Amino acid sequence: MSTSSSTPTSSGTSGFQLPKWAGSFGVQIIAALIVGLALGLLAKYTGSTKEAPNALGATLQTIGSSYVALLQTAVVPLIFTAVVSSISNLREVSNAARLAWNTLLWFAITSLIAVLIGIGLGVLLQPGANTGITGEGEAPGKVGSWWAFLTGLFPKNFLGLGASTTVAETGATTSVSFNVLQILVIAIAVGIAALKVGKAAEPFLNFTASALAVIQKVLWWIIRIAPLGTVGLIGNAVAVYGWDTIGSLGKFAIAIYVGLALVLFVVYPVLVRSHGLSVKQYFTGVWPAVQLAFVSRSSIGTLPLTQRVTERSLGVPRAYASFAVPLGATTKMDGCAAIYPAIAAIFVAQFFGIQLDFTQYLLIALVSVLGSAATAGTTGAVVMLTLTLSTLGLPLAGVGLLLAIDPILDMGRTAVNVAGQALVPTIVARRQGILDESLYNAPRNGSPFVDDDADSAAAAETTGTTGTGADAAGRELAGAKA
Repeated sequence: MSTSSSTPTSSGTSGFQLPKWAGSFGVQIIAALIVGLALGLLAKYTGSTKEAPNALGATLQTIGSSYVALLQTAVVPLIFTAVVSSISNLREVSNAARLAWNTLLWFAITSLIAVLIGIGLGVLLQPGANTGITGEGEAPGKVGSWWAFLTGLFPKNFLGLGASTTVAETGATTSVSFNVLQILVIAIAVGIAALKVGKAAEPFLNFTASALAVIQKVLWWIIRIAPLGTVGLIGNAVAVYGWDTIGSLGKFAIAIYVGLALVLFVVYPVLVRSHGLSVKQYFTGVWPAVQLAFVSRSSIGTLPLTQRVTERSLGVPRAYASFAVPLGATTKMDGCAAIYPAIAAIFVAQFFGIQLDFTQYLLIALVSVLGSAATAGTTGAVVMLTLTLSTLGLPLAGVGLLLAIDPILDMGRTAVNVAGQALVPTIVARRQGILDESLYNAPRNGSPFVDDDADSAAAAETTGTTGTGADAAGRELAGAKA
């Protein structure tokens, strides 16, 4: 056997083969970042601008926007089927209510830690003082409010879709958008109703699970070409914004990234270690999702990969992960809803010469912990910032000052969001004694794309079998190891 397996190599018939490390998803993303950076600088210094991109700039822009569009295409069916299926999967978990409560509690705890770090950095670094910026900025196009959050909970249609029309000299353009928060509410209601119906809902739940499997397969194909999308996204960001765009907002940008780094590389490791888990295994497990989040700037677009690494690399049972990760992708945002609005609100106050008192700092913390869900159906951090500013009574025009560098900041914010969305289910599973530590501590193969066909076969073998929630979780984790 050993002789026959080595024959192709010795005879040279196997042809050229890339080194094993070159097939790693992480290595491919890093390589794409370098290529994108180089092409973006080349486009910028050959005259490409946001308003008038040259051929290279337009190509990078098209590649990047097309990749994001592919990710967004499957968001609506993904969230609906994932949440409905996750609620049905909770039937197999004996302590589902406790898991749900602990998940929300740790969402709040980590958000509070993150916002306190943001407030501390804002007070210490004074990012809004002596910026040299003139003007008062423009009012933001989208404004967050508590009333808008409450009314936004009620779906206007079954799919949570909306349409807006823009009239220009060249004609009218209609764009369709979706409200993630409304889709989440609809999916939760449908999932609970299906559980209450009982046996009669089994065909529906089976169809939903099948649809989810199909959607995830399509998304895996999209995620596999992430290195190509990375080249376009990073290249376009550098070509359009460049490092000089940071300019006088450099201190603010540094404060944001220092805060993000403290949360990602200090707070999260402390939490991991305090629960008796390996910090190295956490980072090597979650890193593929963090990389994709950084380049795509979309927690929801990264959702399939986040759930995959949470289950297969971090050892969280699928029945629980399929509930916690989709919920986190819409409401757990330590970067966008904690670090960023805290530092940005302090920046705006300092810029306009407004002194904040202790009560207003408490309000920043309260809004950040409770307000994440208010941005679930919108573009995230900007709306979260307007919600914070309006609650504090600060000028909303200050948001316009920060929009120039928002895409640069959004990459880091989204990466921290996703890292936290995988961390909390891992911590809760560990505390509840359902974490598969052998899977958590297993060697990484460098790629989240293990044999999907073997996984499907393992799942098919367990279909129709009965057992306790622990048995079901064990079968799923065994399939994840295959």
